[in-house]
Amino acid sequence: MSRVGKYPVDIPAGVSVAIAGGVLTARGKLGEMTLPLTEHVEATVDGGKVRVAPKGGERAARMMWGTTRANIANVLKGVSTGYSKTMEITGTGYRAAVQGSNLVINLGFSHDVIYPVPTGITITTPRPTSIMVAGVDKKLVGQVAAEIRAWRPPEPYKGKGVRYDTETIRRKEGKKK
Repeated sequence: MSRVGKYPVDIPAGVSVAIAGGVLTARGKLGEMTLPLTEHVEATVDGGKVRVAPKGGERAARMMWGTTRANIANVLKGVSTGYSKTMEITGTGYRAAVQGSNLVINLGFSHDVIYPVPTGITITTPRPTSIMVAGVDKKLVGQVAAEIRAWRPPEPYKGKGVRYDTETIRRKEGKKK
């Protein structure tokens, strides 16, 4: 029995949910998202809650039960409050700026890194050394943040690079004389 799937998902205020043809559609103040449901689970809306139940007792149904419930919770939170990740840039001369629909980052390479901002994502730079990625889709926000971080991951000796604000870098001791 799924420990996650058995709990219903509360529908936040201001969000409308409809399930038709195996697709869950959620509309909120930040936008609209759709989530295709697998044939192994059944989702129903009743009394301000979304309940997920497996169809049958086979292994695939039990596996997708909790996963589908978690995905539905992510969609409902996304259209009501949204998701965001904040990143910090550490290093001499490292900086970032938004120019039009591109994020331009100077990370010590011979050229600036130009990252086109995907649709559905908002990137802001409150400071030249800070990047904030926000959007409705949790998966897309995490993917964009990971792609930005991959250009220059933080290194353990000086701590230079792009890191999440909640991330701690394990520092190593350098060479000894």
